[in-house]
Amino acid sequence: MKSADLLWRFEMDPSRRHLLATLPFVPAALGEWLTSWTYDSPAASTGHAGSGRAVGMADVTRVNEARQAFSQMDHQFGAGLVRPVVLRYLNSNVTPLLHGRYDDKVGAELLSAAAGMSRMAGWTAFDMSIHGQAQQHFGQALRFAKAADAPLVAAWILTAMTRQAIHIDQPVWALRLARSAADAARQAQASPRVMALMAVREAWATALNAKPGESGDKHSAKQVERLLGEAERAYEQGHSDRDPSWIALHELAELNAEAGQSWGLLGEHQRAAACAEAAVNEFRNRLPRSAQFNRVHAADAYLRMGELEQALDSARAAIAMAKTLSSARSVEFITGLADRLGPYGGTVAVREFRDHLRAELVE
Repeated sequence: MKSADLLWRFEMDPSRRHLLATLPFVPAALGEWLTSWTYDSPAASTGHAGSGRAVGMADVTRVNEARQAFSQMDHQFGAGLVRPVVLRYLNSNVTPLLHGRYDDKVGAELLSAAAGMSRMAGWTAFDMSIHGQAQQHFGQALRFAKAADAPLVAAWILTAMTRQAIHIDQPVWALRLARSAADAARQAQASPRVMALMAVREAWATALNAKPGESGDKHSAKQVERLLGEAERAYEQGHSDRDPSWIALHELAELNAEAGQSWGLLGEHQRAAACAEAAVNEFRNRLPRSAQFNRVHAADAYLRMGELEQALDSARAAIAMAKTLSSARSVEFITGLADRLGPYGGTVAVREFRDHLRAELVE
């Protein structure tokens, strides 16, 4: 396979793009992509003697810098504002570069950069709840990473795919994706901070798959606790000159917030609430979407502890925060919590909360 063999996937007429937008999420496709990543050979050559202009490392740097800027906008405002720009950049900037002329060294870096931008497209689709399209972008990103023989990039993509599988309640696939991500990171001899992310994401997927707090599965509970311990110890090793740029977003507060989700699934709801509240305080002025998610996570933990008033206070704050974002996920988080208020549906407080939610976000 050569890099040119991947180009057609970006060159779609409007009708094909519309078809992609309507595709459903297909779990079976994940198995094919994981098999391809694990067993297929990388591209025989990452160079390309195309008809376009000569491409150099400066071009690759610009693609990576653009992706980093898009990522910052996404975290600050939600994907609704940035997604159209990401798609235009893929079609107008990345595709012409892939059609250009470059040697193997530039080609490997260019394919890795294209993988990162395709991942960005998938992430923005995920945030807008366009899950079939997100899946296709993630799959394309994984193919680029394979062609470039870039296991560290693949690990990054696979963790995003894990996060999507967790969100749409595909626990078996979430666990498979998380373990594949960890394997790819080990293959790349990734830095401790990267391995911390791999471990905490695998812990979350393991906890979701087994739900030890409900099932009483002590073996899985120990696995989750072991992985969380590994994540903590790896993170404490500090920064490394092998850290990729993207790991900076996965700071300690973010890892603790994900660990909180695992603690909640273990039945440790007080600990889950504490992790979420700490994340809200850390992210409130820097990463509004992450703060809003964790405000909902805190509300959910309080609800599971039977603290209805505290849960509703946290949820009301999450509604106000969601109004400032262009993120379908932020709305889904709060409406999902509203659905879980069913046992308290007859109370005045819950009826008032649901009326407020409909007035502010749903209608």
